[in-house]
Amino acid sequence: MVEGFQERGWKVAGCARSVGECGEGYFREVDVRDSRAVREFCEGAQEKLGAPDLLVNNAATINQPVSLWKVGEEDFDNVIDVNIKGVANVIRVVVPMMIERGTGVVVNFSSGWGRSVSADVAPYCATKWAMEGLTKALAEELPEGLAAVALNPGIIDTEMLRKTWGEGAGGFPTAKEWGALAVPFLERLSLKDNGQSLTVA
Repeated sequence: MVEGFQERGWKVAGCARSVGECGEGYFREVDVRDSRAVREFCEGAQEKLGAPDLLVNNAATINQPVSLWKVGEEDFDNVIDVNIKGVANVIRVVVPMMIERGTGVVVNFSSGWGRSVSADVAPYCATKWAMEGLTKALAEELPEGLAAVALNPGIIDTEMLRKTWGEGAGGFPTAKEWGALAVPFLERLSLKDNGQSLTVA
């Protein structure tokens, strides 16, 4: 996504567990579970690039694929902490920036498993159903000029998918291929989409 937005003239800030060469912008390694680190990153990005027009909350992890009663406490907590609390940590800092600016769109990544379920990934499903509800509630709270959208990105060949599906993940679009579709889709989001559950298509 980063490259796609940059090619279309966007100034991009991004954080991840590890950051490679991302070109111009503001990029840092950040653990979204750490609210202090999230705040430092977001405030640094605002200082360099200004308040964001678009926030994409796409950080996520998935549990080891086993039945719910076999999921360890640490594994379960990590999925909750990244997929729900991590999103809240970012929103807590960025939405006030958008409110001060008067405009902005918040996109929280849901999943097909945020609108359906599957065996062996109950914790992940729970967090993505939570994203749907959290986003719809946020949409009702936002002032005029802002919007929140729950987005199912579809199935992408990522490290996380391979953790669950193994080589079966290879038949789906790569992150770069998906980004070519997703970036124009994200650019088109507007206030009329507030509170919607959408899918990249």
